[in-house]
Amino acid sequence: MTVEIRTQTVKPVRQTFGHIARRFGDKAASRYQEATYDLQSQTNHHYKPLWDPERDLYDKRRTALEMADWYALKDPRQYYYGSYTMARAKQQEALDRQMEFADRRGLLAQLPAEAREAIVFALVPLRHYEWGANTNLSHVAAYGWGTAVTQAAVMGAMDRLGLAQHLSRIGLLVDGNTGAALDQAHRHWVEHPAWQGLRREVENLFVTRDWFEVLVAQTLVADGLLYPLFFQHFDARMAQRHGPALATVLDHMNRWQDETARWVDATVKTAAAESEANRALIQGWVTPWRSALNAALALLAEATLGTDGAGALAAADAALGARLARLGLASA
Repeated sequence: MTVEIRTQTVKPVRQTFGHIARRFGDKAASRYQEATYDLQSQTNHHYKPLWDPERDLYDKRRTALEMADWYALKDPRQYYYGSYTMARAKQQEALDRQMEFADRRGLLAQLPAEAREAIVFALVPLRHYEWGANTNLSHVAAYGWGTAVTQAAVMGAMDRLGLAQHLSRIGLLVDGNTGAALDQAHRHWVEHPAWQGLRREVENLFVTRDWFEVLVAQTLVADGLLYPLFFQHFDARMAQRHGPALATVLDHMNRWQDETARWVDATVKTAAAESEANRALIQGWVTPWRSALNAALALLAEATLGTDGAGALAAADAALGARLARLGLASA
């Protein structure tokens, strides 16, 4: 007896959703495309917001920036909910192993008192900065236009809560889980003169209305200056004086910033290239925020790095300038 096995191919009626097919053609789409493109609500808003009756609930006019297609601001990481949560779960597992290792070996708790005090002063207060960044990116997610931007912003907002928690855990490793480091860091944030400039600029962003300006000021300018200053220059200073114990728990911060900068750079570069008006507008946001944040960080850089502080801040600003040039903006 002969058994003949045949296969039949059933051609689907369509390859993807209608709104995706209208944009890309009737062909198989990626999960990122299906979860991102043309999902922004544009018609059925139901009511005018009582706090801003001149605009719709979702309104392109909430930023002065103009785009022919807001979905041009796509995320090069191709993050949608599924890919984002899987990536962050893997990273969290690696981070937890690093923190467990540091805790088990007492890497931070056994540092000299001078080093522990430096960590509590220079790093742990940044958990409040990260909370502020969460608030600012939540504003972008709430009032931004186009799912390509808003979904990346809300993922970034959740990342900032995670980073704030990570900095809190570092404080607990330093003080033996008593919580004293967190209380001291909070006093630094709200009372110490060196921290008040940065705190002021974070709070100024809270009352900035244009969501794209908030995105530029927070993720490009503020992060572009602060992350190198603290997580590279301060980390290197601590490693030189006290060994690599701190570096074992700060690696995640640098890796996260490198990854997130890809999204920020792609978004800003595409928006600036859209028109000369957009380029001028973004430059008009970058210049004053860069100046204000340099001034805000100057005293803090000196307080954390001593005589090396001014040079470290200048190096961070130079790196930001080179980055701006790659985005088609003025570097100085």
